[in-house]
Amino acid sequence: MAKAFLIAAPWSNSGKTTITLGLARYYNNKNYKVQTFKCGPDYIDTIHHSRAAKRPSINLDSVLMSDTHIQEVFTKYTNEADISIVEGVMGLFDGAVKDQGSSAELAKKLNIPVVLVVNAKAMAYTIAPILHGLKTFDPEVKIAGVLFNFVRTESHYAFLKEACETVGIPSLGYIPPNDDIKIPSRHLGLYIEDKFEELIENVASHIGTHANINELLNVATSIKKTSIQSITKQVYLSEKKSLKIAVAKDEAFTFTYVENLAYLKQLGDVTFFSPIHDTKLPEADIIYLAGGYPELYLEQLSSNAEMKTAIKNAAENGVKILAECGGMMYLGNQIINAEGVAFNMTEVFDFSTTMEQNKLHLGYRKVVFEDETICGHEFHYSSMIHDKYDSIAKVYSAREREIATKVFSYKNVMASYIHLYWGAGNFNWFTKK
Repeated sequence: MAKAFLIAAPWSNSGKTTITLGLARYYNNKNYKVQTFKCGPDYIDTIHHSRAAKRPSINLDSVLMSDTHIQEVFTKYTNEADISIVEGVMGLFDGAVKDQGSSAELAKKLNIPVVLVVNAKAMAYTIAPILHGLKTFDPEVKIAGVLFNFVRTESHYAFLKEACETVGIPSLGYIPPNDDIKIPSRHLGLYIEDKFEELIENVASHIGTHANINELLNVATSIKKTSIQSITKQVYLSEKKSLKIAVAKDEAFTFTYVENLAYLKQLGDVTFFSPIHDTKLPEADIIYLAGGYPELYLEQLSSNAEMKTAIKNAAENGVKILAECGGMMYLGNQIINAEGVAFNMTEVFDFSTTMEQNKLHLGYRKVVFEDETICGHEFHYSSMIHDKYDSIAKVYSAREREIATKVFSYKNVMASYIHLYWGAGNFNWFTKK
């Protein structure tokens, strides 16, 4: 019988990611098969999860995905695991609109309990009414326990444990602050590969020493492993394995949803290539330039003239290319770094992007084409300059407000700042002639 629970918090910056990583590695070290999930569209947390649990982490998002698809994906991966840990997003009830897309909504859809991580550094018995509110606000959300973070002493923890007793929620222990387990804030520590193993082992050991690990599993939901029949949109047999698909994947282009890639593998043979290191493109009917951090590798991307020419020629020759965010930036004339230095890119599109005076653009997006609609997410600090193109789609926020983000088109190339989700087979662009 497998176990599952969702790690959430009353507010952001409570330590959800660190706790999730530590638990994943702790249970993995105990020879459990651990499957991690991330509530929402975040790519970086799933990269960390995958390394901590030693298997790919999966996004679950009730804005981007249908209820049926969420359940199918969750069942598919929990079938292969002993323990499934879902990391929540922001505060427990924080969603795109009210609680839509929130940790609470996902916990209800999956019918799994919530383990709250509370930053109690500057809090004592006052946590009782907060816990009471979280417990009673939506009775369908089952709060199975509380793990207190950044608590230094047993005497401090005594107040917090009394608050739990008052409210009727199990306390699962406390985690003292520890400088050895801090994840760097920049990109949530995406670029700490050389130190990651040491860091994550320290986190696992620290949490294992202080949290009530056995009680945590006791309050988790037991899940029966069941056989499922895929109910997402399937590719016709005549089309399967007929396409050659090249996917950019290296230090600069890292942001891909596991289920998006799984769908592409239904369509044909997927080959990965590096715009930084490779000089030739694989033979391809479709090229997918995913998002990432090209702004950190501008010299390498700009100096690889052979690859830039190959991408440009593919576009001119009518190869289908889908580019998202960082991939779109790579298709422009130049990317300008924060210091104002310009680096030449592939020049498929006659625009440039800049990291100067960076501004956060963030939110769910609904992209409406003439013949189909697909959802995605926008998250970037760069801005577009010298753009004279019309958009081939209307783009709306989660609150149905039309926004200025464009979807660009040139021959068979489509590009946008928006990361699209098509893991349910809900995007016909790939198979349209």
